[in-house]
Amino acid sequence: MALLRPVKRTVASPTRLRQIVIISVICLALYCFLLVPEHSLDSSRSTIIDTFPRHPHHSDSSPNSKQKANPPSSVLNNFHLTTAQCRSTFPYLTQEIDHAVAKGPFTLTRRPHDMGPLIARIRNGKLSILSYARRSDLSREMLQHRSATLHQIANALLTTPPDETPADTIIAFNHEDDPLSPSLSYSRPADPVLNGADKHIFPIPHFSFYAWPIATVGSFPRASSAISVLESEISWSNKQPQAIWRGTTWFNHPRAGRLRQDLVASTKSQPWADIAPLVVHANGSSNGLPIEDFCRYRYIIHTEGVTYSGRFQYHQLCASVVLSPPIAWMQHVTHLVRPVFSHALPGVERTLTSPAASRKEKLAPYPASWVKSAWPKSYNPATEANMVFVAPDWSDLEATIAWLEAHPKIAEGIARRQRELFHGAGYLSPAAEKCYWRALLRGWSSVVRTDGQTFEDLDEIPWEEFSLKEIHK
Repeated sequence: MALLRPVKRTVASPTRLRQIVIISVICLALYCFLLVPEHSLDSSRSTIIDTFPRHPHHSDSSPNSKQKANPPSSVLNNFHLTTAQCRSTFPYLTQEIDHAVAKGPFTLTRRPHDMGPLIARIRNGKLSILSYARRSDLSREMLQHRSATLHQIANALLTTPPDETPADTIIAFNHEDDPLSPSLSYSRPADPVLNGADKHIFPIPHFSFYAWPIATVGSFPRASSAISVLESEISWSNKQPQAIWRGTTWFNHPRAGRLRQDLVASTKSQPWADIAPLVVHANGSSNGLPIEDFCRYRYIIHTEGVTYSGRFQYHQLCASVVLSPPIAWMQHVTHLVRPVFSHALPGVERTLTSPAASRKEKLAPYPASWVKSAWPKSYNPATEANMVFVAPDWSDLEATIAWLEAHPKIAEGIARRQRELFHGAGYLSPAAEKCYWRALLRGWSSVVRTDGQTFEDLDEIPWEEFSLKEIHK
């Protein structure tokens, strides 16, 4: 019987094992840096869920580290989302409403005249008008704004899911730029001192979500579509490396001083700026730009007006860096802004050659005390920020843009996070607008008190009839 020979086992030497480990590490490194897409290595990319802490009033307030995919266009254009779907799709949408409701009940008093906020009733899901300013007392623009917003309310009611009938209530809608309390207004003061517990201001979506008959702007849906086409055709590196602004220099709030005049003066003849007062010639031509063309620039300068600026939400659709003095007027989604303050950028300093200094004025403290209360945090520019706040006298604007140009990945990240939030995540979408309106009407109705105010004595005009009178009377 033949004997079986023992099998000789080969054991790798320690030197051979080290070689195998080293080769494996090198292969892994090559895979990460050569095969993995660049965006996955870019630290400036962050998920929306990481960027925005959940608001305590949201039922899904526990943090979630997983990235949430953007809703499809079929959802963002759905006018009939239920309350639960709205909360799930846009979990940060209703913060302004939540804050207003948290102040508690208030009484809506009947005024002895028809000026001031328009008073309307919602009953059985239908809109009717009780008290309103006469056409002769309003400018053409004010009539347009009022009509557009009432159309928004009527559409929100019309598209309410059948099993979510709106609560019966009486609303006060202020169509002037300056917010009034209590009312639905286009904005509220950011300064907590001006928006105390006795102020009941519910910010509403801008009237342009329905229509804005200005040739260079147009309705928000039109502009959103045009901006999407432009952004799909142009990369960050191909955008104009300048700051863009057009506007009327006299349109300032008294608290803002010579904000717009100083902007023009401080950027005159600067190669990094395409900034000029808006000029309209007798033949109707102007140096204005279609609103979507602002997105062709890397940097967009935002200035508020007497109060809020209606162009802000258009700029937020751009994958461009919006630079502005600290926002003083909160619109319905301004709370989603995550600013990095210019003074937090390493090496950015204010210059004494600003227009204010040329008037022999000292540089005002920046940020002001109200800003520290309204905007208490400066966000990380590489991972969180989606906008840049600069000094209100523009004394560090040039240095800030120079810093961003020297850090293109960070600048592009700020711009990208802005568009990914307001466009990609849909916070300025048609669906979000309808969701917001219905949440606002629920919130308002839960705290408004009208007993004993004799609103029942007012003649009630169905909205459909009122809308025709607005046009044809």
